Amino acid sequence: MQRTSLSRRQFMSAGTAWAGASLLGAPFVARAASPYTLPPLPYAQNALDPVISAQTLGFHYGKHHKGYVDNLNRLLADSPLSDLSLEQLIRSTAGDADKIGLFNTAAQLWNHTFYWQSMRPQGGGQPGQELAHRIERDFGSFDALRKALFTAATTQFGSGWAWLVLDGDQLKVVKTTNADNPMTRNMKPLLTIDVWEHAYYLDYQNRRADYVNAVLDKLTNWEFAASQLGSA
Repeated sequence: MQRTSLSRRQFMSAGTAWAGASLLGAPFVARAASPYTLPPLPYAQNALDPVISAQTLGFHYGKHHKGYVDNLNRLLADSPLSDLSLEQLIRSTAGDADKIGLFNTAAQLWNHTFYWQSMRPQGGGQPGQELAHRIERDFGSFDALRKALFTAATTQFGSGWAWLVLDGDQLKVVKTTNADNPMTRNMKPLLTIDVWEHAYYLDYQNRRADYVNAVLDKLTNWEFAASQLGSA
């Protein structure tokens, strides 16, 4: 499926339908150019209880994620970069020390939107046949992939992300620091786990491993990951 950038009007009017479709594993759609709005959650705020509480989701989505949206619009006011799609903005500012604020804010907006899609209520379990076959080919077994994701998420020093990505024709697990995103390395994200402390500290305090295990076993949205593989 060819990925498209929505116009601002299309993006705002399609919010609810897009959120519902994401539960069915619809491909992740590129964000429109600025001004940006906060994408809707693909589920109710309490839908991930008890793994992730409504309180955590409320702060994480309503404060942190919204803050990135508001800050990016402020940074892009009267900027020639405001016409870029979010993905284009991330790629064009990556590695530019003069634009580090823009990159961090844009990437965190994208990363968080992708993170919500990477989970679903009553998730976890095993992926579908096509993705399972690719996992078996590239990791040897599903258990090996799960171990790789767990290791990446729990050994990321400080804030960051663990990712399942498509690198060329091969599935890989990588981790990134702070706001970094695998697309800046020409990798296609399929799934992510947020390991910034604000993602889990209200529920798990310093027990990051417990949070990661719970997400992997009870929330992982393998249908979404498969849809990203299918849209590659």
